[in-house]
Amino acid sequence: MPLYEKTDSWGEFVFDFAWADAYRRAGMRYFPKLVSAVPFTPATGRRLLTAEGRSDGALATALARAAVDYARDAGVSSLHVLFPAAGELPALAESDCLQRRDCQFHWQNRGYASFDDFLETFSADKRKKARRERRRVTEAGIGFRWLGGDVMTDALWQAVMPLYASTFWRRGREPYLNAAFFREIARTMPESLLVLLAEQQGSPVATAIFFRSEDTLYGRYWGSTGDYHSLHFETCYHQGIEYCVNHGLARFEPGTQGEHKLSRGFAPTRVHSAHWLADPRFAKAVDHYVAQEGQHIDGYMEAAAAHLPYRRSPE
Repeated sequence: MPLYEKTDSWGEFVFDFAWADAYRRAGMRYFPKLVSAVPFTPATGRRLLTAEGRSDGALATALARAAVDYARDAGVSSLHVLFPAAGELPALAESDCLQRRDCQFHWQNRGYASFDDFLETFSADKRKKARRERRRVTEAGIGFRWLGGDVMTDALWQAVMPLYASTFWRRGREPYLNAAFFREIARTMPESLLVLLAEQQGSPVATAIFFRSEDTLYGRYWGSTGDYHSLHFETCYHQGIEYCVNHGLARFEPGTQGEHKLSRGFAPTRVHSAHWLADPRFAKAVDHYVAQEGQHIDGYMEAAAAHLPYRRSPE
């Protein structure tokens, strides 16, 4: 039973559909609208882009106000700034943008020396469960290779792409991104792309595609040839945490969806969005809604934190 139905950033998309339906019922058009976001990537980052050394608040506010003015002049229904950096929120608020908060689950590196060092912060039963999950994958004869974008050959992409696509096919959808996209990312940003390949007796059985910055690992896409016990948790979470520990990364953002991440050490983390609506009636109604929703999000995060696996007292 979920703690609360809005558990992650897919809430942004559900929220958007609700707005579109409300506009339709009012006899108005929700589209076109303006969106500032990285497509298919619910990761927090800068949205008000300035030259290096020019990130002062006044300039950020000027950019936000210019975006709102453009939306108003263009006659669109709304402007949506998704997952902005926390430091940009004051500038967006000063530009008449409503602010919404939601919850994701992120892992923070507390200076762990190894994955076992990280597990030592768990309660005894949670630590035992995590080790059992990892052991089941090892006992199945499955090993892992981390592959940077610079070593991804055509043969490797031919092995990875059907695994990536399998998750979409099982849900009756075509993959959002094709092989040409990933090859281009590997060519132009090889240092930012990581492919984790799981193999059993030399044959690929699962993959997860990650991106990384100087201090953060971003988990995105996963797929497998079948149902292997605990393989999803190992590929998408445990291996990523271990990579962060081994490479000194500060954070791991494993993507959307939620509560099963708690027992693996991912803590509820507040994320934000900002919204400007042209119609004052809708702006007032949405402002009232997000204020109420925010209280639920705060309560959800508090309840979720109680399910984290970390020790609360010395054992």
